[in-house]
Amino acid sequence: MANRKAFNRELSELFNKMWDMDINRLTPGKDYTIDLQGKANAVHPGDSAVQDRAARHLFHSVNEEHLKSIKTFATFISLLDNYEASTGVEEVVTPEEIAENNCFIDAILETEVMKLAHEYLLKKNLAKPNLADFKNQLYDIWFQLYARKEGDRPDSCGFEHVFVGETRRGKQILGLHNWVQFYLQEKHDQIDYKGYITRKNKTRPDKDDQVLSIQFSWKGLVKPIGSTFIGVSPEFEFAIYTVIFLLAEEKVTRERVKIEEYELQMVVFRHGHHIGTAYPVLLGTSSED
Repeated sequence: MANRKAFNRELSELFNKMWDMDINRLTPGKDYTIDLQGKANAVHPGDSAVQDRAARHLFHSVNEEHLKSIKTFATFISLLDNYEASTGVEEVVTPEEIAENNCFIDAILETEVMKLAHEYLLKKNLAKPNLADFKNQLYDIWFQLYARKEGDRPDSCGFEHVFVGETRRGKQILGLHNWVQFYLQEKHDQIDYKGYITRKNKTRPDKDDQVLSIQFSWKGLVKPIGSTFIGVSPEFEFAIYTVIFLLAEEKVTRERVKIEEYELQMVVFRHGHHIGTAYPVLLGTSSED
């Protein structure tokens, strides 16, 4: 069974180092608090009849002043309103948005987490030593627009899919695997948290868990199960997904890693030279998109 694959030791070691040096990561209970409430029911994508097991928001509180005082979070947040959620609708990228993308990449490249990712990729001959070249490579992987469907207009990019979220034909939620986006959408009453998904050996998550599997609706659509890191910095997610993307050639890569106490399968889909999607799956919960 493919499921029994061993953990990738080398990547687990690298990602744990990144975890330890992620000084921008927020502390549960101090910088933010979550309210898990009830356990979500199993549903299929596209189901509209979903029982809401959570009357309140998932994020009870987030210290937004603290969040926005951190350069990588501040530059990241400025990117979240740059996209048209619906696939098939052409994205228009303004010079201002290009400048915002560059500011964000510049900010994350100053962090120890991204420096470690760059070092590791250099050893593997997968990145150029020159920082400007590495930055261009990151820009291409994450921000270069492409068409989700053959022959369509350029309507998507890796960053939009993973961090902002998209909808397909008004039927399905794609991506949206980022906690800051989730929090901000929830704050604006765009997202409705429906409850948590448990993993085996654990009856319910803890409020200080930094990886969660949850069910939610967004723009009137249900995401039956979505895993997300909670509290981590954008550079941490950027770093691990970039490393996995560049190490692999196949269309879909699944790497089993252990980060902290979390046993995860990191999933990365490629769309040519760009990221299609990337997300963590908590092992012991069912699959997702």
